[in-house]
Amino acid sequence: MIVVRIKPSIWCWLKLAIALGVGWLIWANPLPLAWAGTSPEPMPLTLEILQARLKQPALVDGLPVIDLRGFSIDLRPENEPFRSGFYQQLRHQLQRPGSPTGLDLSHSAIQGDFQISQLGLRAPLFGDSLSPIFTPAEQEQLKRDRRRLSRLVTLSKLFLATPGQQNSTPIQISVFRGSLKLVQTRFAGIADFSNTFFLKPVEAATVQFNQPTDWSQTRFSQAANFTGAVFKKSTRFRSSIFFAKAEFRQAQFQAEANFQSSEFQGNAGFNQSLFEQVANFQRVQWQGTVDFAQAHWLDQVLFTKSTFNQSLFLTDATFEKAALLREVEFNRPINLRGAAIMDKIDFGYASFSPAAYLNVAGMRFDSDRAKFVGNPNEISRVISVPTLQGNENLLRELIRNFRRQEQIPDANYLDYTCQRLRLKELQQQLWGVNVNTASIRQLQVLGLTATQAKQIVAQRAKRPFRSLTELLSLANVDIASYINVRDRLVARPVLTPPLELFNRLLLAWRCLILSQLLWLSQYGTSFALIFGVGLVAIAYFGVIFWLLDRWRRQVPNPIRPPLTEAVYVSVTALALAILGIFAIFRSGDQPWLTLLSLFVITVPVSSVLLTVLYAQGRYHPLLNTSYFSEEGTLRQFRILLGRLPIIPRYPMFQERYLPILWDRRWSWLNYFDFSLNNLLKFGFNDIRLRDQHVPGIVTTLVWYQWGIGILFIGQLLWTLSRTIPGLNLLIYFK
Repeated sequence: MIVVRIKPSIWCWLKLAIALGVGWLIWANPLPLAWAGTSPEPMPLTLEILQARLKQPALVDGLPVIDLRGFSIDLRPENEPFRSGFYQQLRHQLQRPGSPTGLDLSHSAIQGDFQISQLGLRAPLFGDSLSPIFTPAEQEQLKRDRRRLSRLVTLSKLFLATPGQQNSTPIQISVFRGSLKLVQTRFAGIADFSNTFFLKPVEAATVQFNQPTDWSQTRFSQAANFTGAVFKKSTRFRSSIFFAKAEFRQAQFQAEANFQSSEFQGNAGFNQSLFEQVANFQRVQWQGTVDFAQAHWLDQVLFTKSTFNQSLFLTDATFEKAALLREVEFNRPINLRGAAIMDKIDFGYASFSPAAYLNVAGMRFDSDRAKFVGNPNEISRVISVPTLQGNENLLRELIRNFRRQEQIPDANYLDYTCQRLRLKELQQQLWGVNVNTASIRQLQVLGLTATQAKQIVAQRAKRPFRSLTELLSLANVDIASYINVRDRLVARPVLTPPLELFNRLLLAWRCLILSQLLWLSQYGTSFALIFGVGLVAIAYFGVIFWLLDRWRRQVPNPIRPPLTEAVYVSVTALALAILGIFAIFRSGDQPWLTLLSLFVITVPVSSVLLTVLYAQGRYHPLLNTSYFSEEGTLRQFRILLGRLPIIPRYPMFQERYLPILWDRRWSWLNYFDFSLNNLLKFGFNDIRLRDQHVPGIVTTLVWYQWGIGILFIGQLLWTLSRTIPGLNLLIYFK
């Protein structure tokens, strides 16, 4: 065994080297908080330290700032000497003439109640006199609020002042001239910032208020930043004014938040904020853009009687309790995209300007009690959904929601909106370029770059695209390129040519049928529209039947009506057509397409048949007798849903029918009556086509209108079933 002896001096140097090494390791790699213990408390602020900081203020952006960062400031009543000295010395420094002095309390812990009014300079809210301590720029900032108040007071005196009333004591406000920084400041007691005019920015990011805080009737002349602020008790911003941007992003309101009657003249950001109790935003004037994106309300939120002059963003917001937006005035769009409704969102008596609408794409009803409330026959007109894809369940929920509230017109209009989007989708599938078969050249023509087109072709070779949103997964396809081409591209499976042709024909047929339902009756939701279409059709075919029956030939023996009868027919047809067109333009969203559709259905076929008829002439027996016969035993209004437009063959039944008269002044009314019978299956008396010596073209025209009438009466009854409240509830209520 070998024993090594170390001299004492060497041993001392060795221990010193080990200690230095361990110390360096601890300094280079500090221990986690769990091992190192809690962070040390801030250093207490004394009057001596305060005096030293007041004598040597820091310079921030060229302006003096009193640096009180990282201190523990004890303002409790039991520490009265320090409390009095603190306010007195700070007030003396902050109110000195010259450049305004700011105050920085960042990272400090304030114990006891804090009152900012004891540090500000008192100034009257009315009158022309202002302290000469204010610079011209500061005086202008104060005067813009005083002018507003003067107008309000003058207006209130006109209605509330009594004769002989004496002037009250002038109202004053505390003016804080310098900037105020409260970054990560902790207030253990009540924080009172009420009735204060901040002329410089207020920086209060991640500030923490453990007790109630009051910012009532406070004016923020420049930006106010409360990002990440924590309000553990009640918060009052009642009747406050934010002249510039107000930022409350990621703020936590753990108790009641009251912003009632406040005014935001700049943009307001409350995105990602949390409201655990009632949030009161009643009668708030929002002049700029309002951002509540991803905000979370655990209790009610009240926006009653507020005004939004710019866009309101509620994107991806969550409402676990009722959201009341009653009597709110909206002048710009409201974005509810992706919002989650768990209780009720109420737009009752809200007013929307022509530029305002509700974008509800992706909105979710996340509970059985979720409800969407608005003015009957108005709220559905301002609901906007850009595409059907991804919003079918939403539209179905909204339709069911309005049916449960017996708002049938709103439910019908949303159903009409859903079908319009469906038609747009079908048209896109019919005419759009298939991303799974398009060549690189076609993709470039649509607006994609060569690199993007090549990447799409390479990707679809591995796996065909099932939806257009898969394009966003490609590295070279950005959101701007996707938006540029999404309306002209479709993602369909690759089929053989016969199947592809069959699918296109089927799509074209579906587009045709759906477009007719939309243009002629708004998908069964507008009785006025379908009624107007019927009036125009009755007038047109009435003239056609009068013409082919009364104007037979010119030579050798003319068979034509008198001029007065032609005038009567023209005036009647024109009056009916004008009434129908007026109804179409008044109730239809696309009146010109409605008229075009009606023209295509009625005019071409009848025009061709009339042209052929007059070209070949008429030479048959009973040429001087009308083609139309009336049932002569009764004269009454009849519903003729089950009858055909020709006389039956049974001889004894035919004896009851007589040709309509030509030698009466009112005989021309029979043609409009027959047109009404044939189209609407309802009219005065029963007029039918005779079954002897009738040209085939005349019979074809009558049967053609009868076939149109079958489709028309079906669509009319369908529309009535969807628009009559009692019958509608019987059919659709679940």
